[in-house]
Amino acid sequence: MEALTLRDLLQAVNGTLLGSFDNLDVTVDSLDTDSRNIHPGSVFLPLSGERFDGHAYINSALEAGAAGCFTARERDSYLPGKFYIKVTNTQRALRDLAAWYLARFSIPVIGVTGSVGKTTTKDMLAAVLGVKYRVLKTEGNFNNKVGLPLTILRLDRSHEICVLEMGMSQAGEIAYLSDIAKPDVAVISNVGDAHIENLGSREGILAAKCEIFTGLKPDGVAILNGDDELLNTIVVGQEIVRCGQSDLCQWRAGQPEQVDGRTVCTAQTPLGQLELDIPAMGAHMIYPSLMAAAVGARFGLTADEILEGIQQFKPTKMRMDVIRRGQDITILNDTYNANPQSMRAAIGILADSKSEFKLAVLGDMFELGSLAPILHREVGECLGRAGIDCLVAVGELSVHIAEAARETGVANVIHCPDKEAAKPVLAEKLRPNTTVLVKASRGMAMEQLVEYLRQITKDN
Repeated sequence: MEALTLRDLLQAVNGTLLGSFDNLDVTVDSLDTDSRNIHPGSVFLPLSGERFDGHAYINSALEAGAAGCFTARERDSYLPGKFYIKVTNTQRALRDLAAWYLARFSIPVIGVTGSVGKTTTKDMLAAVLGVKYRVLKTEGNFNNKVGLPLTILRLDRSHEICVLEMGMSQAGEIAYLSDIAKPDVAVISNVGDAHIENLGSREGILAAKCEIFTGLKPDGVAILNGDDELLNTIVVGQEIVRCGQSDLCQWRAGQPEQVDGRTVCTAQTPLGQLELDIPAMGAHMIYPSLMAAAVGARFGLTADEILEGIQQFKPTKMRMDVIRRGQDITILNDTYNANPQSMRAAIGILADSKSEFKLAVLGDMFELGSLAPILHREVGECLGRAGIDCLVAVGELSVHIAEAARETGVANVIHCPDKEAAKPVLAEKLRPNTTVLVKASRGMAMEQLVEYLRQITKDN
């Protein structure tokens, strides 16, 4: 964060100064929300939830070196030499500060959301735009009501463009984020079943994703997956650019092929024919690549610069990491998260592998509500259609994957109640010339099985 004065902070959040401190020109250059990680001279913002209240740690933060703090209530006493900014609500103060701070920068903002692939799309956008511009992008899971404002507060004058991922679990959350970011470009990767437990239907999910248009500037553009039937029903006042394989798409890819762990295809675009060489596996990679190309072209990148950026893309850790081991064993670590759409895409990658034996290690998918059994069964059916040789299903919900896999022709199916039970099964089933896919929702922590597979296999 660039240095802000106390006067700036008061203006940004419409706050009131408490206590005896009156030097409005004192400056801070960072904001902390965790009293255990205080930067000297920062401003501390205490957040509150159902089970915690950061106000209890204000004194600890100030004694650790914070110059001052925000507070939603008056204090019994005030430490000398520290400032206290009274606000109605500290969460709202974080929102207001981020929106005010962003408005100080005359740079384009790209907002990215979607049920599946939003992080990959965000990273691809940053890789392409990074060929020409210095990009600030969302890191890790900083894509919510706290993370997005904190990302914005990382901006400085060296940045030329900002790529913000917008996540959600409830209706209204993306509208909240979009209203802060005021994007010039709104990207929706697709509409799937993630969070259907809270939103009720895919139509409800569509409505929630379309909240990104709440803050989209009047002269902005929507970049959409042109192969998503629900996204093709929406109407916005701004320009729409579609990316995919259908005839509706201005940026249209041909049939992708997998070559040595990469995805290659020919695309017809407003810049002419592009030969895409994507350093990641899976036919689904055409969507983030085409979307990044469309955004890059909007901000003046040439075809060669776009292709260079695509080749510089690096997948986020635990998102289809390809791990080569001895005896021609390949581990596909896709344990970052899972939902029905991403499960099917990952199974497609496993099916396309050249290994003699194809082993899927799949765990539970969360936040699917009453539809969880049928959606897990659909994953099992996908395994059968794809010709996968063996399934090791892990967790309570994955029993539905196992049942459907057996019924649709997977010859070797084992259900394990937990990861510990799965380990001896994996040791037994693993053989030379095998590709192993490991995937489940984040809460399953299936990367522990990836590490176990590393331990029981030899270095390449």
